[in-house]
Amino acid sequence: MVDSLKKPGFEEMRPGVKVPSKETLLTPRFYTTDFDEMARMDISVNEDELRAILEEFRVDYNRHHFVRDAQFEKSWDSIDGETRQLFVEFLERSCTAEFSGFLLYKELGRRLKDKSPLLAECFNLMSRDEARHAGFLNKAMSDFNLSLDLGFLTKSRSYTFFKPKFIFYATYLSEKIGYWRYITIYRHLESHPEDRIYPIFNFFENWCQDENRHGDFFDAIMRAQPQMLNDWKAKLWSRFFLLSVFATMYLNDIQRKDFYASLGLDAREYDIHVIKKTNETAGRVFPLMLDVENPEFYQRLDVCVKNNEKLTAISNSGTPKFLQFFQKAPIYLSHGWQLLKLYLMKPIDAVPAHGQAR
Repeated sequence: MVDSLKKPGFEEMRPGVKVPSKETLLTPRFYTTDFDEMARMDISVNEDELRAILEEFRVDYNRHHFVRDAQFEKSWDSIDGETRQLFVEFLERSCTAEFSGFLLYKELGRRLKDKSPLLAECFNLMSRDEARHAGFLNKAMSDFNLSLDLGFLTKSRSYTFFKPKFIFYATYLSEKIGYWRYITIYRHLESHPEDRIYPIFNFFENWCQDENRHGDFFDAIMRAQPQMLNDWKAKLWSRFFLLSVFATMYLNDIQRKDFYASLGLDAREYDIHVIKKTNETAGRVFPLMLDVENPEFYQRLDVCVKNNEKLTAISNSGTPKFLQFFQKAPIYLSHGWQLLKLYLMKPIDAVPAHGQAR
């Protein structure tokens, strides 16, 4: 008899090892960069702050935090059906994102060791944190009788090349939005313990501090390279990466709104809160912020959500592929138009507020 409760609809590479989710535009990405260009960077403008952050990394505040305790020692068959499936997907996506960070930071630490020892040690210590997170999440998946083969993931995933400045924009936002996601869930469940369906959420308060420190490191790196922040190109790229990160999170989370509902959260309200907080945080280093207080921002994202639903319905319809292309084409055009209009919305100049307490 198939035990559908324990393994709801997941394909396995071998018993207990899940086939990784297919790569799409919305799945966590693996990155590589120009290591030589990064090694040539002059960080002397902000070296004192970077050394202070390195000292924080060395302290390793969370070295005893990620320890599974008696809370985990029970059956989790009470999380069943669609909730179980969505929960495993959440763990997989989170584990893949953390493991992606580990691989990038570890390789940067290795490549910069002899050329930029300060940066190399920072990257190595951040890779330590990301490895802990990924391992903790993968162990959590085993409570649901599944796990990821991280070695296979390393070899099978395609790697996106970004120049160093784009790595800094993307990873800064990834770490800061991770902070706001984790702390928002933690604070909600602290107020509503009846919705804490699994003990991993008890670890989110300390966990998100790792994300915050990592984000502060990339903030300091960008301040050490003022050209990344103070010209017209920086303004265009800041807008691009802010919109990319916010739109990706919004489309992913609304698609999985039932998971957030199982935690007592409204996915749309949760995402709007996280977007506003991350946008405000980014305004402390980026030259501009997006106008995320404007209702039009979320209305256009909601059109993209509806477009995704239509695209999924067409893909699952059984219609021949060549006909699906013509059915999807106007939806892709609508998608692109909404994102272009979002990109062209007048941003908010953040420079006058730099250095002010918030």
